[in-house]
Amino acid sequence: MARSFEPPATKGRASPVTLIVGAAAFGLLVLTPPPRAHAAPAPEVEYVYDVVVRRHYGFPNNDALTYGHGICDKVGRGEAYGQVMGDVKSDVTPSDEFAANYLVSYAVNLLCPALIWQLRNSAAGYLPPGGAVAPGTYYSDAGGPKARRLRRRPTGKGG
Repeated sequence: MARSFEPPATKGRASPVTLIVGAAAFGLLVLTPPPRAHAAPAPEVEYVYDVVVRRHYGFPNNDALTYGHGICDKVGRGEAYGQVMGDVKSDVTPSDEFAANYLVSYAVNLLCPALIWQLRNSAAGYLPPGGAVAPGTYYSDAGGPKARRLRRRPTGKGG
């Protein structure tokens, strides 16, 4: 009986290189953190939260979302910015110029962003009634250089 030389069996054992590569791959998978979710709330949720919870606006019938969509409807119909602001100041509390401006721009920005340019064009040249301005704004220095430049701005009506 002649015996032949057979190399040691390798079918049941993995080579050290295979073990090291497998362990490294497994370690990378386990140690890699899952991707972070960068989700934003739905526009309606963000709008209601901001104007009711954070800013404490008071709306007719306590319905902020319907009122915000109503602002979008007015802007979409082409109502003048001054008219929309006047309506907001008479319907919503607080009723000052800053609060109304914030509410109108925030509603359009979140609930009907396609109307942003229409709102901007409608608001061009708008000045608050009675000259009410907030301190430290562009319009607050009535005799300063910014105000003088503003008064000299051409109106485009042949003059």
